[in-house]
Amino acid sequence: MTPAPQDMRSVVVDEPGAHRLVTLPRPSPGPGEVRVAVHAAGICASDREVYDGTRAEGYVRYPVTPGHEWSGTVEAVGEGVDPQLTGRRTVAEGFRTCMRCARCREGATSLCTAGYDETGFTRPGAFADTVAVPARLLHLLPDEADLRAAALLEPAAVVAAAVLAAGPRPGERIAVVGAGTLGLLAVQLLAAYTPARLTAVDPRAQRAGQALSMGATDARTPDGGDSRCPPPDGGYDLVVETAGAPGTAHDACLLARRGGRVVLTGMFEAGAQGIDPVHLSVSQLTIRSVFGASSAAWSFAVRTFTEGLLDPAPLITHELPLTSFGEAVGLVGSGDPAVGKVLLRP
Repeated sequence: MTPAPQDMRSVVVDEPGAHRLVTLPRPSPGPGEVRVAVHAAGICASDREVYDGTRAEGYVRYPVTPGHEWSGTVEAVGEGVDPQLTGRRTVAEGFRTCMRCARCREGATSLCTAGYDETGFTRPGAFADTVAVPARLLHLLPDEADLRAAALLEPAAVVAAAVLAAGPRPGERIAVVGAGTLGLLAVQLLAAYTPARLTAVDPRAQRAGQALSMGATDARTPDGGDSRCPPPDGGYDLVVETAGAPGTAHDACLLARRGGRVVLTGMFEAGAQGIDPVHLSVSQLTIRSVFGASSAAWSFAVRTFTEGLLDPAPLITHELPLTSFGEAVGLVGSGDPAVGKVLLRP
């Protein structure tokens, strides 16, 4: 059912496993806020966690409208917001940071110490016709921007955070562990640094092969069911882990050369295999981890997208209407290697 112009539809997850589609009056944006008409919103494993009830305590607040990966057009502004933003294509950061704590003041906004607060998890998200966000979190896009592809700029910002932490250099040998959404976006960004070798590693041959069309020089599936693959002589200078699987943090370290760098980007669950401290110290590895994306990482991702260095569109495999939220969540959790990024289209 199409809502009246003054109404909006919204998916609400009341509790794990229970959702409904509600129709409510379109809210007016508050002071400092904008209301954005959602063009597309991506579903990821974190949204599946919200639906299944497996998201870590404190990182979701029921009932909730999920949706943290999205793009749209500003349709209304609140008090104190430039009215010229109306009609602009945009994406927005998800973290509702305080901008006062020491971490925010130094630019590490994803590490805000005021407490976790994020669109789509503790605040209403974009699985709806509209979403309201603080105007200060917007990252504006050109008028000709592909909003369908731009819906993937949130995971791209996470990958951008990993790339900024990694500091890739031309001519390095780089491995990307995992060829899901994060892994394939990482391949695109890292290819721009002209590595001598860029290897994608994934047990799904189709996904590993897709990385070749996105800038990887070679793609490998793990040998014998092991999540590792033989590194080149001396190992990789840089390994970017994106899968968050139980053994990938441990195995990513084994791919790195002595003195190499490892960036952990995937979200691990309790019980994941730990990193061998003996190997870590003997090999003198530098290990970084990423949680979400800072404002700087968002700016980097948006800039690479608008300049044509990043194209998330090939990752999209399914587009469903808002009324098919249940089906969309099922696709994300199906384990089917043919399922890439699933979008909801209000």
